[in-house]
Amino acid sequence: QHLADLEVLSLLFNQLTGTIPAELGALSSLEILFLSSNNLSGSMPKDVCNLRTTNGGLLSSLDADCKSEVVCSCCTSCF
Repeated sequence: QHLADLEVLSLLFNQLTGTIPAELGALSSLEILFLSSNNLSGSMPKDVCNLRTTNGGLLSSLDADCKSEVVCSCCTSCF
């Protein structure tokens, strides 16, 4: 709720582990999301992918480690 107007979120090189939280999909104003260069795993949550396709698809850049760790059919860049 406090981050409703957040447009850019860069979490590059933060040594994050685990799965990507679906709650990121609640950031409805998000235009850029960088998640690569971490140790995240699993699938990109549907709620995050929906930011690219619903309500005008504001999320124009979604980067993740989808060449190795993260399964992501909606990412714009895979590392």
